[in-house]
Amino acid sequence: MTTSTNYQTTIAKEVSLKGVGLHTGAEVTLTFKPAPANHGYKFVRVDLEDSPIVEADANYVVNTQRGTNLDKNGVMIQTSEHVLAALVGMEVDNCILELNASEPPIMDGSSKFFVEAIEKAGIITQEEFREEYVVTEVISFKDDETGSEIILMPSDEYQVTTMVDFGTKILGTQNASLERLSDFKNEISDSRTFSFLHEIEMLLEHGLIKGGDLNNAIVYVDKELSPETMEKLRKAFGKDEISVKPNGILDNLTLHHANEAARHKLLDVIGDLALVGTRIRGKIIANKPGHSVNTQFAKKLLKQIKLEVRNKVPKVDIYAKPVKDVNQIMEMLPHRSPFLLVDKILELSDNHVIGLKNVTMNEPFFVGHFPGAPVMPGVLIVEAMAQTGGILALSTVPDPENYLTFFMKINNVKFKQQVNPGDTLVFSLELITPIRRGIVHMQGSAFVGDKLVTEAELMAQIVKTKNL
Repeated sequence: MTTSTNYQTTIAKEVSLKGVGLHTGAEVTLTFKPAPANHGYKFVRVDLEDSPIVEADANYVVNTQRGTNLDKNGVMIQTSEHVLAALVGMEVDNCILELNASEPPIMDGSSKFFVEAIEKAGIITQEEFREEYVVTEVISFKDDETGSEIILMPSDEYQVTTMVDFGTKILGTQNASLERLSDFKNEISDSRTFSFLHEIEMLLEHGLIKGGDLNNAIVYVDKELSPETMEKLRKAFGKDEISVKPNGILDNLTLHHANEAARHKLLDVIGDLALVGTRIRGKIIANKPGHSVNTQFAKKLLKQIKLEVRNKVPKVDIYAKPVKDVNQIMEMLPHRSPFLLVDKILELSDNHVIGLKNVTMNEPFFVGHFPGAPVMPGVLIVEAMAQTGGILALSTVPDPENYLTFFMKINNVKFKQQVNPGDTLVFSLELITPIRRGIVHMQGSAFVGDKLVTEAELMAQIVKTKNL
């Protein structure tokens, strides 16, 4: 997990749209509302007592037979994927989704109308940085029973490729790709859900698509259409006549794209992986994706992210040429021996820094802490962490030699492991909020190898020396 240089976003004002739920047939109003930073996506059932909240979280997925359905303490959200895909595709990080039923309106079976609503509301930038999960190694999941497989690999941005093959002549094999999220609106958002005739017959027979019509689903006719079936469809869809077009699709609907089915599967992948709860910087390759494999992969990825966040081990080459060596550090920091506690800077950006200290028995504090059992004092680990953060802070001013940084507050300090002579300490600090009026708010972690030894939340102030 890392923090990008981009800021989080939400919508500028609330906006509503109305329709029917595909499976329930119920009239429903969906209202998008602005949300604070770090809020994520949360559904609110305003039709229920106390307006319970269901977070867009993969751990709440309970059923994927006809969409991705969430259940938190008995409160259901059905068919969440098209709305969530629209939010991700429009790069909105935080949003409240109010519903007066269990299911968002199906609209035309795509994300198009949700995207238009988001555009109508407008998108605003928030003050907090946007966090991304940066993929550094291949992560995969395969369903041996269906042959469906999802692979996530490193990439400079979020990309998705889907490959579908339903083993039918009418649909055939299709592929679709999204190279950048900015293309979602024009290339993916209008791709509608689809079904095969044999599935439609079963769903109609069991009353499971009460809100369906020929305007919100592409129906591929994969079997002979009997007069009896034709009559059922005519009544169900409220049409005087129903026929099959030359391309094997029921009439009253024209494909937006030749590979619309594959594009809709890509849309579903984006919507389902929104349940991970964080932006992804990596490339998804999904072979025969579906809501089941999508959400199982989302759960696996969520566990992986939580594990990495917990460990937070920075992947750096400690032997690589540093961004700043000790002489360059001393050009920025006023500290000198024996109180200069960082040896080199390995990474430095607008919002994060990684530094290193080699701990040797020659450190003066080992003389008294403790004789016969040398242990680096925790307060000095925090000080070394702060000095590393000082490099980040002072790199924001043009003349760092004329500034000092002073502690204002230290919160949530935890010491997890001893640091002893011979250890190499690696410090990783990230801005929690952008630097404003000289106030620096950072989350810091210290590691020895792959073990977290200390963590703390630090706040400091950059002060010009002439003002002292």
